Amino acid sequence: MEVRVDYEDVKACFEGMTDPRVIGRTTHRLDDILFLTLCAVLCGMDDWESIEQWGNHRVEWLRQFIQIEHGIPSHDTISRVFAALDSKVFQDCFIRWMGTLVPSLAGQVVAIDGKTMRGSHQRRCGKQAIHLVSAFVCGHGLTLGQLKTQEKSNEITAIPELIDALELKDSIVTIDAMGCQKEIAAAIVTRQADYVLALKANHDTLYSQVKRLFDVTEWLNYKDFATMGHATDEKGHGRLETRRYVALSGVQLNQTDAWAGMRSVVMVESMRCSGEQCASEKRFYISSLESDSQRLAHVIRSHWEIENRLHWCLDVTFAEDASRIRRDHAPENLNIVRKIAMNLLRLNPLKRSLPKKRLEACLNNDYLAQLLGLPA
Repeated sequence: MEVRVDYEDVKACFEGMTDPRVIGRTTHRLDDILFLTLCAVLCGMDDWESIEQWGNHRVEWLRQFIQIEHGIPSHDTISRVFAALDSKVFQDCFIRWMGTLVPSLAGQVVAIDGKTMRGSHQRRCGKQAIHLVSAFVCGHGLTLGQLKTQEKSNEITAIPELIDALELKDSIVTIDAMGCQKEIAAAIVTRQADYVLALKANHDTLYSQVKRLFDVTEWLNYKDFATMGHATDEKGHGRLETRRYVALSGVQLNQTDAWAGMRSVVMVESMRCSGEQCASEKRFYISSLESDSQRLAHVIRSHWEIENRLHWCLDVTFAEDASRIRRDHAPENLNIVRKIAMNLLRLNPLKRSLPKKRLEACLNNDYLAQLLGLPA
């Protein structure tokens, strides 16, 4: 996807941010602190102290774009600002910016899933670790937006709110079994999108009907997968894994009318063989798409990119789980900065891994300016 990043567009989308500090008692501008932090995170800095240290070494370069009249703010100042910053407003600005970058999601798979920031808990205060639900465009590798779940709640309440905040028209939304809810399916259809939802025994009646439908159909007529269904083979790590995908119309199920737009059901059978040992399992899905086995196979496989290309990268490349930033809104706000940085790195055409791109940004001011859409 060819997308040109322009810093003026980024800046315009984040103009809604209001400074949480007392007017007249601040030394450093909010825009300067946000710009400094984003640049430092792009360059591989993952905590307040390293952000301050990086800024002190790049102060002359930074002055080309921001004022910093009183020098680089201390790490304590940066920490206090991010702790006080309204995370809901920051999140809305992030979603607005992504809407300008990716105006159309037609045909794209948007995976929605949650991740816990392991290091954000404060046990002494009785504060649990923050759990964030993110929407990820699998084909582009970009995060569209996120939402924090409320304490003593779960993803079921957060997903509809996130769906309502995004422009999902003509996309295909995938969610694991936690999000397989009638209200969530209805919310997706209302946004003029399709869905593929993992189905487990938490919906006992529907699950039993779907399982029986595939048992009977398999027994009757689809032993020959050359004419029905779609199969894939993968070799690696000393094992062979075969997956077969079969999609059937769901119109004959009793529960169809209760699920908005439901048209098909899917069975995925995984068979793993390592040496002489083999194991198999079946998983089921419901969807608003037509019963096209090959297309649904692609959608189901794409969902796992949110684990591999978002959650894994946040933990390994950006050291999120190892972070001990816990104060007030700071963990959630820094998570947004990480995702902005990851999106900018992914949008850049340089053919290198994310860690190598961060290193290049740290060593090369021109490349850093290119990432941000700034004049070199």
